Amino acid sequence: MEERGGNVEVRLEERRGGLVARVTIDNRPKLNTLNSALMGRLVDALNALGGNGKLRAIVLTGAGERAFIGGADIDEMARLDPRTARAFITRVHECCAALRRLPVPVFARINGYALGAGMEVAAACDLRLAAKSASFGMPEVKLGIPSVVEAALLPMLVGWGRTRQMLLLGEMFTAEEARDWGFLERVVPDEELDAALDEWIGAVLACGPKVIALQKRLILDWERLAPADAVNTGIEAFVEAWQTPEPKLAMDSFLAAKAARKRTKKSGA
Repeated sequence: MEERGGNVEVRLEERRGGLVARVTIDNRPKLNTLNSALMGRLVDALNALGGNGKLRAIVLTGAGERAFIGGADIDEMARLDPRTARAFITRVHECCAALRRLPVPVFARINGYALGAGMEVAAACDLRLAAKSASFGMPEVKLGIPSVVEAALLPMLVGWGRTRQMLLLGEMFTAEEARDWGFLERVVPDEELDAALDEWIGAVLACGPKVIALQKRLILDWERLAPADAVNTGIEAFVEAWQTPEPKLAMDSFLAAKAARKRTKKSGA
């Protein structure tokens, strides 16, 4: 039975190397826009995934081909007042915060429109991959409201100049422009979106789960720490990695492969 206001579908897939979750926001009649009920379902789904110790990666996407997330629901926002506005925008932030605190990499699979809150949710993911036909924009000023919450992440991704351009002008821009500005890591033809995503997932699964979790945690720490503190935090993370067998296993494998290549090269000489 379809939930009023849209669904959040979670599909778990066992792969060699671990479990991968695909989280799909499905509010297709309204371009997967986020209303309060749908955001509550998304936060609940993400929090549940965060407690799954077998999970290695998460893919976040929008249902259908028309939109990743078309923004926040304007029908609901048009009825807000100062009290309900705070609750609504806090819920948008909670969606982004739930993504950022997940202990595994989160990949944004962007298809179609990614507007306003959709760009903020994408910015909260670890890596962003888009179909060439995807479109982007932060049009809030055209609706009488500022871009807020995780729009604060944009300067780290695209710089202050591009952030001002996006937020003050409210213009639409292409996937290729979003990549060139630094918002996207990769843009591919629409039909290659899932194949490109599988490459990223495969790279994560090829590494140990502990080191990936450590690296993600460290990256988030670096965003808030002064440089000297960030360096010291990195030293502690390095020591923590050696409390697991992962470094020795990975380095022994690397050295064995290197020795095998040398033997092959010598025998062929």
